[in-house]
Amino acid sequence: MPRAGLSTAVVVAGAAEAADEVGLEKLTLAMVAKRFGVALPSLYKHVSGLDALLQKVSALVTAELAEELTTAAAGRAGADALRAMASAQRAYAKRHPGRYPAAQRVPDPADPAHVAAGEKAVGVSYAVLRGYGLDGDDLIDATRAVRSAVHGFVTLEIAGGFGLPQDVDRSFDRLIEMVDLGLRAAAAPGPPGNRVAAPATQLRS
Repeated sequence: MPRAGLSTAVVVAGAAEAADEVGLEKLTLAMVAKRFGVALPSLYKHVSGLDALLQKVSALVTAELAEELTTAAAGRAGADALRAMASAQRAYAKRHPGRYPAAQRVPDPADPAHVAAGEKAVGVSYAVLRGYGLDGDDLIDATRAVRSAVHGFVTLEIAGGFGLPQDVDRSFDRLIEMVDLGLRAAAAPGPPGNRVAAPATQLRS
């Protein structure tokens, strides 16, 4: 039977669930329509096409991830905040391996909710890294570096890219330690090799 009460939000949530099952790259409108027991044309009442659906899935995923990062980092500072934020991202990606890649889409400027979610996610990172004393271009550089490191690790992990027997959790812990040391060195005054790490400020919940 066709599903009653179908809405854009329901369609997007169903598409995200389907992505977790089959992978975002394999998601189709026909698959989503079948999931709800409706004819494909019925979906066009809610989304204009596959790309529009993927953009809305991206908005949903970005909002979910931003909320988890915010909760994880609240009340923490320095390496503790960094580890909490990175661990929350990793945990989300492992729970939702199919939908997670959608978070990497650039927010649609025509979608205020998507833009707001993106700004919230970036804002958490800025707050954590400002705790190291970073600002301006250094803050942007650090944000990109942390994002690349954590996203790269979790993307490899959920794709089964770590085939060696050594403990992956230990490797992740070491990654965060290395990133923390790099951030402290980047923020500390004085010439390289003779720097003292800047104090970190605590995030407020």
